[in-house]
Amino acid sequence: MSDFTSVTGADGVAVITWDVAGKSMNVMSTAGFALLSDLVDQALADPGVKGIVITSGKKDFAGGMDLNVIAQMRAGGAQAIFDGVMMMHKVLRKIELAGMDPKTKKGGKPIAAALPGTALGIGLELPLSTHRIFAAENPKAKIGLPEIMVGIFPGAGGTTRLVRKMGAMMAAPFLLEGKLSDPKAAKGAGLIDEVVPANELLDRAKAWVLSAKDADLVKPWDDKGYKMPGGNPYHPAGFMTFVGASAMVHGKTMGVYPAAKALLSAVYEGAMVPFDTALKIEARHFTSVLLNPSSSAMIRSLFINKEALEKGANRPKVEDQAVRKLGVLGAGMMGAGIAYVAAQAGIEVVLIDATQESADRGRKHSEDLLDKGVKRGKVTAEKKAEVLGRITATTDYAALKGVDLIVEAVFEDPKVKAEVTKKAEEAAGEGAIFATNTSTLPITGLAHASARPEQFIGIHFFSPVDKMMLVEIIRGKETGDVAVAKALDFVRQIRKTPIVVNDARFFYANRCIIPYINEGIRMVAEGVEPALVENAAKLVGMPLGPLQLVDETSIDLGVKIAKATKAAMGADYPDEAVDKVLFWMADQGRLGRKANAGFYAYSDKGERLELWAGLDDKYPLDKVQPSLTDVQHRLLFAQVLEAVRALEEGVLTDIREGDVGAILGWGFAPWSGGPFSWLDILGAERAVEICRGLTAQFGPRFHAPKLLVEMAEKGETFYGRFGQGAKAA
Repeated sequence: MSDFTSVTGADGVAVITWDVAGKSMNVMSTAGFALLSDLVDQALADPGVKGIVITSGKKDFAGGMDLNVIAQMRAGGAQAIFDGVMMMHKVLRKIELAGMDPKTKKGGKPIAAALPGTALGIGLELPLSTHRIFAAENPKAKIGLPEIMVGIFPGAGGTTRLVRKMGAMMAAPFLLEGKLSDPKAAKGAGLIDEVVPANELLDRAKAWVLSAKDADLVKPWDDKGYKMPGGNPYHPAGFMTFVGASAMVHGKTMGVYPAAKALLSAVYEGAMVPFDTALKIEARHFTSVLLNPSSSAMIRSLFINKEALEKGANRPKVEDQAVRKLGVLGAGMMGAGIAYVAAQAGIEVVLIDATQESADRGRKHSEDLLDKGVKRGKVTAEKKAEVLGRITATTDYAALKGVDLIVEAVFEDPKVKAEVTKKAEEAAGEGAIFATNTSTLPITGLAHASARPEQFIGIHFFSPVDKMMLVEIIRGKETGDVAVAKALDFVRQIRKTPIVVNDARFFYANRCIIPYINEGIRMVAEGVEPALVENAAKLVGMPLGPLQLVDETSIDLGVKIAKATKAAMGADYPDEAVDKVLFWMADQGRLGRKANAGFYAYSDKGERLELWAGLDDKYPLDKVQPSLTDVQHRLLFAQVLEAVRALEEGVLTDIREGDVGAILGWGFAPWSGGPFSWLDILGAERAVEICRGLTAQFGPRFHAPKLLVEMAEKGETFYGRFGQGAKAA
């Protein structure tokens, strides 16, 4: 079956339908582009065809470009990429000009796009080349250009057309932030032209085609008197737009995301030349970005690997384990958040706490979130009632009868967890899987309280649950495959991304993020300027500096974790220097944002201000400050070496999970593709060299793991050695 087919009706309208066989969502391939081009040529040459409508045979229009095409283009080098992109421009430009006489601007055939649902990437760039875009009324549909989110930018004319259509300032959120909109919002913003009832979509598009005039076929930028909305770069208003945009891009990306800079350059340079020249400029910048290793790493981690994990790449081969009824123990912020996302996904929830007041407060958390959605027009009153109707708040464990999954989210106290485990298992019956939501306590130890340890597993949610996309699933020593499958299927139901790790102290995410925080605190104790520590982290792509991060998570939590870790490790405990700072801060009552006092100062309203001046009094600044690069190496290697050790020890068994988990879990420099991708970009040999220098200066915590040394000696990369999905242990 062909990707595109064309049928001309008695009305003279050729309907070109995009329907890629074997795919739930249309994606564009090289062959697809060639076929589309041929069908457009045939329709334009046929005197019996009055116009064209391009639509989809699926519920959505398109999800973007086939990534295999991008990989093939990249493999061919710069010329292959540039030629491939220019081929796309040629086809889309043909659609745009539609056979009209270039001098008289007459004689063309109208071409409309009819979008039944989601249209992303090339799925919007193709419609943007038509003369009118119709979208079906579909609040679930998403329309936009999300390429920037995976390290590239809209390179098939989307950048050039959107800026000329809307102006640089109005187009910025859609290009530089990858903003997606439902059809109604897309029309309001000017991305599309009409939103019509779904059952009238094709008829309305055909009617427009049959009534269109020559003037309707001329895009503004092909008209003689065209002026860019908001002004071009040399217009006073346009100049200020580009100055502001440049500052905004640098402020948000800190200069480490090549795609954002290249996009802005393509827009700026393209705005000063004719449209067809601007397309060539866009193609050159797109070629440059596609050859950047950051682009490859981001696409691999944030698209290919993430999608594979969400589809169950590491799921045990057992029957479907979708959750029908969920029990949640503990109605605090974590438990309430879990109840909310489950109810949103259509799962019946029993929310249990020690008192009815606490249970009701947990249910109200869902009500408050839904009310915010109602105010924004994203949630209807009926939807709110439906979701809340799925949550039963109670103190009665007997309500757990019939649940197939229990998630425990009570205090991080083994005794408390053991008590509720026994009560819940007894009430729920033998079939239920029991999951503990813990961030630090070993799962195998907690499973001792269970009557069925093979049905006991860890599910570590990140806070706030409704916003954080990662869920860490922890397999204990006796955890069975059904429990793992149940956890994975549940995470898929609530539309989050899972990683599966084996049991060990701190699992994977916290194992890597705690050393990052600790390294920042160590530097403060050494006399390194706190602002240097924080800004060095942000300039290398971390969303928060280590000091701000510990303020957000709370300093007293850090103290609690430190004490528990020291008790468990005894003489092997390595973080005494960190504890001196952390414990002193706690003694001062500076517990972080929640206390309006931490490493940062805060206003009476809780707004974060400058770094606390008292740090300099307690820990005077060294006269000689380290270089920016040295600080960044310490902060990054504190994290990536733990990731490698986790892989060595079999805690992490798939490098895809290591990279995706790092980006989604704690925001590890997304431009790098994750810790393993970053080490591949850096090279194992160079990484070992840096480790040796750091070890000599700061101690054995920077000692290169045996695996990394071995790879350096062999000239290997992580993705070369372990491949996509290959098990490391």
